Parts: sequence; structure tokens; C-alpha cells
Amino acid sequence: MKTQVNEKDVAHFLSTVEPKARRDDALQLMSLLGDLCGWPAQMWGDSIVGFGSYRYQYASGRSGDWMRIGFSPRKSALVLYVMDGFSEREQLLERLGKPKLGKSCLYIKRLKELDILALTELIEASLARMQERYPE
Repeated sequence: MKTQVNEKDVAHFLSTVEPKARRDDALQLMSLLGDLCGWPAQMWGDSIVGFGSYRYQYASGRSGDWMRIGFSPRKSALVLYVMDGFSEREQLLERLGKPKLGKSCLYIKRLKELDILALTELIEASLARMQERYPE
């Protein structure tokens, strides 16, 4: 996998995020994720802030390491990577607001437009499911 955990400085990376509103959202999300999971933030590649890690292996035998949860402040949105996806979370997603969804990505235009309690519950549920699938 091309994107690997590295020693780049998370605070420096986030200080370069523009516009300021996206930077503020990224800092708030980093604080929330750190509080909920307890792992330190680490850079994955050049633009992803991840927390924790797990080892996966495909049926083909290919394996690798990846973050348990993370985010990236992109130009168009703040992207939250929810590694276990969104299945069986319809009620939480309805409460959350109107972010766009990918398979394991939540695209957030503005954090203040979301129900933070629902976002917190979504993150906690994801971390719990990842712990079940990939015990530390």
C-alpha cells in the first residue's frame, strides 16, 4: 500500500490547511477522535491524520496495516474515514445531518452543520466494531 504511517508532524500539517474554517474543523475533529479513542494522531501519507492501526489480510494473502479511524482535510470537504463502513447505522446517519457518504468515507462540508452527538456515537460504534474484528 502506498499510504503508510510516518513521522511527519500532524500539528504542522494541520496548520497549513486552508481555508481557516476547514482548519478549525480539522482541529476540532482531531480533538474529538483523540478523546474518543485514546491513541495519538499520526500522519498516514501526506494528508491523512489517523488514529490506531490494525493488520488486515485478504483471501489472496496480501496484507497490510491501516488506521482504525482517521480524517483528511481536502479542498472540497473534511473526509472522515470510518473503516468499518456505515451498515446498520441508518438511524445515526439520519440524525447526523446531510453529509455525503462513500463506502467508508463521510464527506463533511462544515462540522457545525452536523449533530455532534450523533457523530460521536457513530465514531464510538465504529471503534467498537473495529475492536471486535481486529482485537489489539
